[in-house]
Amino acid sequence: MKAVTAEIITIGDEILYGQIVDTNSAWMGTELTKIGVKVKQITSISDNAVHIAQALDEAKTRADIILITGGLGPTKDDLTKHVLADYFHTSLKLHEPSLADIAAIFRVRGIELTELNRQQAFLPESCMPVRNALGTAPGMWFEQDGKVFVSMPGVPFEMKRMMTDLVLPQLKAYFKTPHIIHRVIQTVGLPESILAERLEAWETSLPEHLKLAYLPHLGGVRLRLTGQSMDEAALEQELQQEVDKLPDLIGKYIFAYGEVPLEEAIGRLLKERGLTVATAESCTGGFLAHKFTSIAGSSAYFTGGLVAYHNEVKIRELSIHPETLQQQGAVSEATVRAMAENVRQKFGTDIGLATSGIAGPDGGTPDKPVGTIWIAYADKYKTEAKLLNYNKNRLLNIEYTTMAVLNLLRQSLEPTVEE
Repeated sequence: MKAVTAEIITIGDEILYGQIVDTNSAWMGTELTKIGVKVKQITSISDNAVHIAQALDEAKTRADIILITGGLGPTKDDLTKHVLADYFHTSLKLHEPSLADIAAIFRVRGIELTELNRQQAFLPESCMPVRNALGTAPGMWFEQDGKVFVSMPGVPFEMKRMMTDLVLPQLKAYFKTPHIIHRVIQTVGLPESILAERLEAWETSLPEHLKLAYLPHLGGVRLRLTGQSMDEAALEQELQQEVDKLPDLIGKYIFAYGEVPLEEAIGRLLKERGLTVATAESCTGGFLAHKFTSIAGSSAYFTGGLVAYHNEVKIRELSIHPETLQQQGAVSEATVRAMAENVRQKFGTDIGLATSGIAGPDGGTPDKPVGTIWIAYADKYKTEAKLLNYNKNRLLNIEYTTMAVLNLLRQSLEPTVEE
């Protein structure tokens, strides 16, 4: 089964200068996948006629569908329409329905239609106009040698409406695309290389039309299993059968299926068990509490947190013994264990979590270099502490520590999980 492929070309100096971020391509890639089209390449180019023509020549050698955004405004630097007319050896002609749409938009706004905006209704004769329901720049659909070229405005809300209402349905009908379905498995606690070793035999046995991708991120790896088939129901069943094999291989490291962050998966576990949690943070500076409160409904299980950055705050608010800080230091097992235990008592929660470390870039010593971090978990039955050594930059140390303490909580909620 031959895959239907697409290339996205974004036009605009403002993208290349970094003045705006190209969010259009990411959205388009997601939506194209839903209709069974694979994006092969995304290209950003300047508002230059030669560059645009060269990009079109190259794209049609790689893809079946070439989607173009940008350069359809009324000003002199908007060249796309004129370049497309030359490229497809045609001339511009007034398209009356488009002019009526543009005039209607100006009437609603109470603004007189300008000649520049009237010129936007002139379109290449050989194209099929694509109506813009929200703006003054119509889209254009061209067909050549079995390839489809579609030019759309760069304004995100205009492009998305045009794609959703008109372009995507027409592409699906034109190419009779297969179904592309993803299954996402979220893991934490194993690096990508070890995860790949454990899954090697399973991955090797996958059918040709099923592909596995490893997507590492802070503290974990997202596994994406992608299948392609004309039979949607059969593909769904086949993907599920393969996913069902994973718990026997890496079940102790799977925390969720689908696009679910670790903090949300943990929130679900806390809700199911009717448990509450509080945090005592030093080196993470409230980032752990932020992770909890970023999830809607977290007040059901997250009671509150304390940033005990200075030793005096540790003593006054968390009742850490001064002798412990003097003899063991703020970055020590004894201190972090006491922080977790005492914040649980202070907030009256089932669980207390704590972090204390040297995030950097300075503050380290030969015995405790930058990246030396202690984390702890405490409940009414036990207290557990772990030493981390990251040796990364300050922000990464904070983020990695937060993910580590969240995983420590997950492990404690699921006693069968390996450490």
